Formats: sequence, structure tokens, C-alpha cells
Amino acid sequence: MSSTHIDIPSDEDIKSLAEQGLTLPLTYHTLKHYLPHRYPFMLVDKIIACQPGECITGIKNVTINEEFFNGHFPDEPIMPGVLMVESMAQVSGVLGFISAGLTAEDGYLYLFAGVDKVRFKRRVIPGDQLIIRAKTVMQKRGIYKFDCTVHVENELAASAQVMIARQEQ
Repeated sequence: MSSTHIDIPSDEDIKSLAEQGLTLPLTYHTLKHYLPHRYPFMLVDKIIACQPGECITGIKNVTINEEFFNGHFPDEPIMPGVLMVESMAQVSGVLGFISAGLTAEDGYLYLFAGVDKVRFKRRVIPGDQLIIRAKTVMQKRGIYKFDCTVHVENELAASAQVMIARQEQ
């Protein structure tokens, strides 16, 4: 997935987000209205770009204070790949909510429904900043499929095709 346009919101994207009362970047105080996750499982620090219905870019700062580094692996800490996949699903869920013009307060939740084509290309270690991108591939009746990537700087760390489903609470 190319990052040439996805990380730079257009005037139209900014206007579309403003109609929902959103201003980039979206930080924790806004993200908590979309994601039910809280520490230590909220794996998105902020959203820096979003084109509703199309694509989104999020950031996750990886620090040595992360709980999982206590056991994975203590002498050579590596972020578990499954958590990179979870971060892709969380960013995708935010895009699903924004695209539908909803928040969790509207009585909905996006659930991780599936993952395909997962690939890990490099280790993620404390001090890295994950750039998480999701691009909508398919949307039908509350079910979304996204092509997702995780980069550290300009290097691909992981990729996957993520599926989420909207559920009424």
C-alpha cells in the first residue's frame, strides 16, 4: 500500500471529518469514543490521516514500559506479531466507525472477524514508532475488509488483510 497520499489529508477529507466534529490528529480523548480498549490493550496512540470510507493512518509508539515486554523476550524485547495484527484491527475499527458516522456511544462495536495474508517482515522493538495504515477493500452491511500495513519509518514490519464486523450492543 503506497503512503504517497494516505498520510496527507485533503481539504475534502478535513471537511468531511469536521462534519462529524473531528479534527486531526485524533488522540486518546477522541479514540476512546470509538475503541472499547483501554491500557494495556489500546494499541493506537493517534490517528494522523483519515479519508472516510477509504483509508486511515494511525500511530503506535512502542516503549519498553509495555506489559508484554516483561516476558517477550526479557533479554531481547520484541513486540508480539499478534499485537501488530491487533493494532491493524483497531485502526480499521476506527475507520469503520468514522465511515459509518457512528461512535461506540451509538450502541455499536466493531469486532475482529478475520485475518488473512499475514506477513511479518521485521522485528519491532522498544523505541520504534508503528505507522499503521488500513485501506478499505470491501464494505457490505456492516462488514469491512481492509488491506493493512505496519511500517517502522519506511520499512515494512507487517501486513495483513483484516476483516471486522459491526455489532449492535
